[in-house]
Amino acid sequence: MTASVLPLRDRTRLETKARAVAEQPTDERALVSAAQRGEREAFSALVHNHQRRAYAVARAIVVNHEDAEDAVQDAFLHAYRALDRFLPDQAFGAWLHRIVANAALDITRRRKVRDADELSESVASPFRDPAQVGEVRQRLREALDTLPARQRSVIVLHDVEGFKHAEIGVVLGIPEGTARSDLHYARSHLRRVLSTLRSEL
Repeated sequence: MTASVLPLRDRTRLETKARAVAEQPTDERALVSAAQRGEREAFSALVHNHQRRAYAVARAIVVNHEDAEDAVQDAFLHAYRALDRFLPDQAFGAWLHRIVANAALDITRRRKVRDADELSESVASPFRDPAQVGEVRQRLREALDTLPARQRSVIVLHDVEGFKHAEIGVVLGIPEGTARSDLHYARSHLRRVLSTLRSEL
């Protein structure tokens, strides 16, 4: 059972312990080993350490806050249940992010019509006039939505979240070279789509 499905009082106590565990200079492999032995605080510490980037991975794929949260929740639950199959020589973050990506892709496949939520506030507008920000963000979101799902995921993971090409390859299950070419394609596409934006505003 993950921390998020516990009663509020138990969840608060567990999260407090998890933060304390996460802040200790403990090797992540030790946390994984403890979690595999059934220590809930250790798994909650792993959740605490990885939740922000896990959300970033999911949001890059679904571009929707609610779906991203659902994907992260599903992924952590799946990871908890699959801990016994995690191999010690693996990087836990890469293993987890791959699960998150799969959960997000599953949600995307199930929801062909997504909400029109705004792109994450972490996407910086290239124009600084506050009067134009809403229009720019809307146009950028619409431009991103015209990309194939994989290219959209690659450009958001790389340009917004700072993932390296190799990390993106691991998360999305594609070769590093494919991540590079997808990024090039996505940037070129966005430049074409948004080329008239400055003159129109």
